[in-house]
Amino acid sequence: MKKVVIVGAGASGLMAGIVAARAGAQVTILEHTPQIGKKIRVTGNGRCNLTNTDQSPEHYRGTHPEFAMEALRKFSMADTVKFFGELGIYTKNRNGYLYPHSDQAADVAEVLRAENEHQHVKISCNSVVRSIHVNCEAKIRTNDHINAQENSQDRAAEVNGKTDVGNEKDQRFLIETESWTYPADALILCTGSKAAPKTGSDGSGYPLAEQLGHRIITPLPALVQLKAAGKEFQKLAGIRAEAKVTLRVEDTPVCSDQGEVQLTGYGISGIPVFQVSRFAAEALEQQKKVQVWLDFFPEFTADNLMTFFKQRIQQISYKRMGQFFTGMLPGKLSEVLLIKAGLKASEPVGRLSPEGMMKLILLLKAYPVDITGTNSFDQAQTCAGGVDTREVDPGTMESGIVPGLYLAGELLDIDGACGGYNLQWAWTSGYIAGTSAAGGRLQRKEQP
Repeated sequence: MKKVVIVGAGASGLMAGIVAARAGAQVTILEHTPQIGKKIRVTGNGRCNLTNTDQSPEHYRGTHPEFAMEALRKFSMADTVKFFGELGIYTKNRNGYLYPHSDQAADVAEVLRAENEHQHVKISCNSVVRSIHVNCEAKIRTNDHINAQENSQDRAAEVNGKTDVGNEKDQRFLIETESWTYPADALILCTGSKAAPKTGSDGSGYPLAEQLGHRIITPLPALVQLKAAGKEFQKLAGIRAEAKVTLRVEDTPVCSDQGEVQLTGYGISGIPVFQVSRFAAEALEQQKKVQVWLDFFPEFTADNLMTFFKQRIQQISYKRMGQFFTGMLPGKLSEVLLIKAGLKASEPVGRLSPEGMMKLILLLKAYPVDITGTNSFDQAQTCAGGVDTREVDPGTMESGIVPGLYLAGELLDIDGACGGYNLQWAWTSGYIAGTSAAGGRLQRKEQP
């Protein structure tokens, strides 16, 4: 019976454990925290957005995002719904966002735990992996196609020197924890990223992957709040407003999203901000100029807004400018807009000049926010960056450097948008890695 060891009992690790055991392997999962599935239990504000019916490519990001789409052809959104349905999770659809009908993320963690137990998977908590040794019988492959200028033979030799113990001819890997050494024919790393370290996703898998010869694309916070320059944010803290968020890098629009934006004492938050944050983090890492433009009236063109304001001036010409946005925008936000436009709140609405109106419209349609940073990994939901996917086979999740090594989940350089995409990536990559590690067969489908 093939021995498979999985490092990490998060979403991808628990999925991998189930399918590897179903394929006939003897499976052990090593989890370094006292509890399995900790991050699952807090996803979706405790409701667990399992997946999403819209599986368009733009929802998966990374240096090479096509990697994710290739994998999704092996285990799709529909496969995920079927898999969890067989475990007893009945899903409900909220505008394409699929949740367990109970709205309880803990239920998802529990059915995964129970099925691992049913499949006789051994789970060892509080097991911190200290080192991984690769048997000298397992020849380490090289990756000349990735970087012709890099001496892959030297790199492989370095990895071999770090990991070879050569004393267990029958086992490809020896995984050392503080209290035990686990032999394995196949090893799956499902250790997560650096996002939300309190859940156990603390970046501890990166050095393990590096030890085994893999490159790490610099991890950066993603699905995270953005910090902004500007004293006005202290005054605007706590305000929520519908807006279109457009990220601009070096004065060029990069991406946008629309929804409720939260203004905070340090900057901006909310789902549309989260959706663009990974691209902001990358640009900031490259020391580029990063701005967000907020459009508080995305349903209007500038010309339409001009027409609307002219009508409004006629209707409330007797009121003061401080009352112009009453019923349209939060009061504190309208105060800041008037100040930035150089208009006095005490002036009559009827005296608003065409120039003053145009200044207001420009601010309303493109309120500029200079971005200075992101919040930390503690506040991030996921990470951009991770193990370079050019070194991994998307059809099996097997390493292109170490035969028998598989990688899955957030450890890889793939991150999803808000809406269940990071969990879908965990289910997909975990399923493929677990099946492949156990020697099972996967079928390619035409559409993810």
